[in-house]
Amino acid sequence: MGSEEKTSRKKFAEAPGRVWRGSSLVSAQFIGQSPAFRSIIETIRIVSCRECPVIITGETGTGKEMVARQIHVHSSRNKAVFVPVDCATLTGQLFESQLFGHVKGAFTGAICDTLGFFRAANGGTIFLDEIGELSCDVQAKLLRVLEQSCVTPLGSTQSYSVDVRVLCATNHNMPEMIRQGQFRSDLYYRLNVVQIEVPPLRARREDIVTLAEYFLNRQAELYNEPRKQLTPSAKRLLTSYDWPGNVRELANVMERAYIMSRSLEIEPSVLSRQVLAHDIMDERGRGFPTMAQVEKKLVMRALEAADGRKMAAAKLLRIDHRRLNRLIKKHNLHQTYE
Repeated sequence: MGSEEKTSRKKFAEAPGRVWRGSSLVSAQFIGQSPAFRSIIETIRIVSCRECPVIITGETGTGKEMVARQIHVHSSRNKAVFVPVDCATLTGQLFESQLFGHVKGAFTGAICDTLGFFRAANGGTIFLDEIGELSCDVQAKLLRVLEQSCVTPLGSTQSYSVDVRVLCATNHNMPEMIRQGQFRSDLYYRLNVVQIEVPPLRARREDIVTLAEYFLNRQAELYNEPRKQLTPSAKRLLTSYDWPGNVRELANVMERAYIMSRSLEIEPSVLSRQVLAHDIMDERGRGFPTMAQVEKKLVMRALEAADGRKMAAAKLLRIDHRRLNRLIKKHNLHQTYE
């Protein structure tokens, strides 16, 4: 490899937000105790010491990239680069250039040679997130790269050997995409040597509180403040909620709860409205509640969390205290909280 290409690879690898190296891939977010989580860990241990491609499936927000990073960091390639690529963000000629590189003059705006993700990842691991978003043309070229272990930059006739392990992720039904002609079957079978399915958070509820506490502790470290604890009632709400956004949604809810809580305890009143609304439906067990029922329950929860203090309850609900008084009267709560 020439000195110019070494310099180019170094700059690419140091680009912020693009490449992670070695032990920096170990993430405290990758934690859990449930049988489903332990099964993923065991699979990671098995495949990490191999060189086979892996497809990681699961809903959005479940942590598919976390799994890919763990595979890399426990592999023999962990001293080399890990290159994540979001296949959903780029399309057409630009994406082909990003993946395989291009030479100067290959297209309008190509003012210099570029390596592309594959050559930048040489010796390491490339992670193709949302693999199902690749166009048919790029799928064909990717298959050729995998079969020949070499890359031809856009606009060039010269091929370059690459030694890259490929990990992929998708939340699509790939067999269905193949049936509809949206994804090449030969590429799918080339990639799908091992498949790891990351379960949604609702399928591993034992991990919810552990993750929630981790996210709260991370906020405390960020602000250099004392740690905040979940109350038993808050834990109950968190574990009963279905988390359609999975771990990503949980992280967001915990950040909000940490910011909104004025004490060292996280009460239900500072959780998101989605979590509280789900709890109301859960408790009634008689179908979808009316807006009045949801409104009454929220007011009651705020007053309970504020120990009956109306001004404090109004702040929790982020409404004027006069509006709170009207809601108390509307729902006939004045005898309890006057």
